[in-house]
Amino acid sequence: MDRLLDDSIAILDELIAFPTVSADSNLGMVAHLAQRLSDAGARIELSHDDGGTKANLFASLGPEADGGVVLSGHTDVVPVGGQPWTGDPFAMAARDGRLYGRGTCDMKGFIAAAVALLPQLDGDRLRRPLHFAFTYDEEVGCLGARQLVEHLRARGLRPAAAIIGEPTGMRVVEGHKGCHEYTTLFTGREGHGSVPERGVNAVEMAVRYVHRLLALRDELIASAPEGSRFAPPWTTVNVGRMAGGTAHNVIAGEAAVDWEMRPVRAEDARHVRDALEAYCAQVLLPAMRAVAPEARIETRVIGEVAGLEPADDNLARRLVSELTGQDGAELVPFSTEAGLFQSLGTHCVVCGPGEIAQAHKPDEFVEIAQLARCCRMLEGLAVNLT
Repeated sequence: MDRLLDDSIAILDELIAFPTVSADSNLGMVAHLAQRLSDAGARIELSHDDGGTKANLFASLGPEADGGVVLSGHTDVVPVGGQPWTGDPFAMAARDGRLYGRGTCDMKGFIAAAVALLPQLDGDRLRRPLHFAFTYDEEVGCLGARQLVEHLRARGLRPAAAIIGEPTGMRVVEGHKGCHEYTTLFTGREGHGSVPERGVNAVEMAVRYVHRLLALRDELIASAPEGSRFAPPWTTVNVGRMAGGTAHNVIAGEAAVDWEMRPVRAEDARHVRDALEAYCAQVLLPAMRAVAPEARIETRVIGEVAGLEPADDNLARRLVSELTGQDGAELVPFSTEAGLFQSLGTHCVVCGPGEIAQAHKPDEFVEIAQLARCCRMLEGLAVNLT
């Protein structure tokens, strides 16, 4: 156990040194991980984004068969700009039983522990496959995981269980809401503020759109599923940003609204999207185009991350509960890639070292004791698969 923990800390130190902020490439870190996995005998698959600057790494040990277990983590981290770090965010520092650095908690600590397990694994002795799924751009919409899941679906490969190592304090999490993010753009017609009837004010249309969105929010609160274990129990809606216009006396020609919803069920998301589409088509656009035929409204999908729906029959929950000695499982408000793996028919849980309260903050850290608990879980998994 001490050797596995020591190796995990050493590997984490290496991984923190890769500044894999979502806006930048992760290829250096992926190549480093791929080499370690390949040296251990794993079969390596890379899938790149359209620009070729980022990649998913999917590696497998054991029999080439359906089933098995996935250890899943994202390689990207959030930016550090403007945060008051007390040291270099990309140089891991150990003090007071904690490991500091961007990504220590979210979520390179789990990836390091998973890779440190490799010397204890003999692919020829595994009864079931063990997969490693390390993705890009989780922080900006789970873009890499969406690509990876479609790749696995096309191959007809369906792992039986997936452990997504997001920071849960090593508690077993069986469900979370989805996270759908959008930007809605309004294009009207500029003009002088003294003759508003000659233009189409995009800011006014954006305000009316937000008013409809907030009315839908009230509907969602009133229709929260009975017995929902989420906090709050309903699908939430948030307007994060509004922007538009150029001056006090100019009819605003353009406006934008950034908004999100976190559905507790898929039908809530469909209802919101359909209702807004109907409102634009039947109310806003006719009013806009009566003056300016060129007027338009466009909603861009920034990311639609599926929620992880709790299930009575969950192999992953049973497995991780046995490995960690825990009874029961929790729900969390933050989203992960678990729902995407669940769409394959894979049973999923979220369980990893660190606390979500430390993620995305200056002086992000993971407690060494948490990393040790993760190592114990993974050692138990290795025995289970042999």
